[in-house]
Amino acid sequence: MLNSLDLPTDPSKTRVVVAMSGGVDSSVVAALLKREGYDVLGITLQLYDHGATTHRKGACCAGQDIYDARRVAEAIGIPHYVLDYEARFREAVIDRFTQSYLAGETPIPCVECNRSIKFRDLLETARELGADVLATGHYVASRALPDGRRALHRAADPDRDQSYFLYATTPEQLDLLRFPLGELPKEKTRELAREFGLTVAEKADSQDICFVTQGRYSDVIERLKPGAVQGGEIVHVDGRVLGRHEGIIHYTVGQRKGLGLSVGEPLYVIRLDAKEARVVVGPREALATRLIRVTDVNWLGDVPLKSLNEKGMEVAVRVRSTRQPRPALLRSTGTHTTVELLSAEDGVSPGQACVIYESDAPRSRVLGGGTIARTVAEAAPAAA
Repeated sequence: MLNSLDLPTDPSKTRVVVAMSGGVDSSVVAALLKREGYDVLGITLQLYDHGATTHRKGACCAGQDIYDARRVAEAIGIPHYVLDYEARFREAVIDRFTQSYLAGETPIPCVECNRSIKFRDLLETARELGADVLATGHYVASRALPDGRRALHRAADPDRDQSYFLYATTPEQLDLLRFPLGELPKEKTRELAREFGLTVAEKADSQDICFVTQGRYSDVIERLKPGAVQGGEIVHVDGRVLGRHEGIIHYTVGQRKGLGLSVGEPLYVIRLDAKEARVVVGPREALATRLIRVTDVNWLGDVPLKSLNEKGMEVAVRVRSTRQPRPALLRSTGTHTTVELLSAEDGVSPGQACVIYESDAPRSRVLGGGTIARTVAEAAPAAA
């Protein structure tokens, strides 16, 4: 008989490390597993200087969160440890985030944090503590496959599904990861928090990137890389110079507001040229994208990625966390991986993730994903 974590051991003899962020989700995971009789340890990561975000509403991983996680651990009766990962977090996440923005991309630091910190460094720490599994409060489902491997699926609650941010999880990591909230709606999680009497039952969900204290990415970049931001021209896709900007880090593909232009027509950021320090703008139709080149691909599918040919594989993809999966063709030539969208999408930005699903069904399996490196417009406008 398997226990609720798909392991052939009695819960009392199964050690589970829970990554406790101090929020309601991971707190409920710890309480649920403790109630089921597992040997539970809680770990909270200190990732950066918490002073600036201690009392900021909606902040993720703020200083208050460590205190909240500790209180929950005490209330449910489990050991709790705080680990200092500040140096590693800055190197793996913040520095990469900064370099990506300076290169004209729109990065997703949460993906890199999961890949490099939570599911690599923390997972290794869990092993050192003798854990059989590492459990988190993410809304994503993990299911056993017939051959013993595990597959990643979209969560039951479509409004909370976090599979977009977890595509980089490797098969080896999936073997040791568990996501107990993957089959629950958020309302049920809060109901359980109240049932357990947790002090975080009504705590607001985190909304911001944890190390961006005032919601301005540019401030972080300018502080970490003084002098690296340079101004340049704002250029229409037809070649006209429309104005100047103070740095491409202030813009993102698809942006309409805040361009500071008055030309009698609505304009959008079409692309960012870091080499020439140019912001290229144009009409909305110039944003339409059909072909995407993807790099740093993490593959979770059953068919080897390198076996795909020009004919391609029918899949569904998400190019933004706020969008639903859309039908596409996935091709891999051995040197390049490309995604052809069956219908064009606007605002596809280099640096964002392209996450690949088996289909666009609500509970579909995650086949992997990668970083959007380059896009090709549906109807390429005149070069600037």
